[in-house]
Amino acid sequence: MSIWIDLWELLFPRCCVVCGERLSKSEEFLCFKCLASLPRTRLHERTDNEMEKNLWGKLPIERASAFLFYIKGGKVRKLLYELKYYHNPKIGHFLGRCMAAELKPSGFFSGIDYIIPVPLHGKRERKRGYNQSALLADGVAAVVGCPVLRDVIVRTCYTESQTRKSYYERWVNVRDVFEYVPTTSLEGKHILLLDDVFTTGATIVACADALRQVPKLRISVLALALASDD
Repeated sequence: MSIWIDLWELLFPRCCVVCGERLSKSEEFLCFKCLASLPRTRLHERTDNEMEKNLWGKLPIERASAFLFYIKGGKVRKLLYELKYYHNPKIGHFLGRCMAAELKPSGFFSGIDYIIPVPLHGKRERKRGYNQSALLADGVAAVVGCPVLRDVIVRTCYTESQTRKSYYERWVNVRDVFEYVPTTSLEGKHILLLDDVFTTGATIVACADALRQVPKLRISVLALALASDD
């Protein structure tokens, strides 16, 4: 069997999605060089970091972090496009695992009861074939052993992409588009809202607003990437 695998990889080599170099058998999606050089935010190492401050007064935030910085034209953009637009769902699970492995030693996931990925509208999810935030959540869960709840928040309105919208337009675009479906009781629980990119915080806050009537709910936030704009 290994002979056929070797022959297949000789004819159709796996290449790094960032630099295009051929991957070794021990590498997944990114070569070790590109993986090591991704721009980490290390926000999980800082109390009252800029992401947490962004959410102060908007939701009862416990802690917040993003794994990487999103820079226009940079490596993280290539990863996000691979995940969202080039139909490569497996890279979502991989990136979720990478993110969790780096944050876990800091205790970032301590006390989290459930991971809740930001939902897509059904129409967009059917078109894409998957919810990229849910794939990231599955990858995180594989490392930290925390259940993922995909159905407690639903997106009830089909909205335009947040890309290229102004700060104000982003908030208006997602206002009242999420709804809490109490398939699982969240009373007194500590949840982790997970999204692919955090820009203004509008989407995360809109998700949290859908849960505002849940008693004693504690909320933390995690994103794959932190951007000042898209």
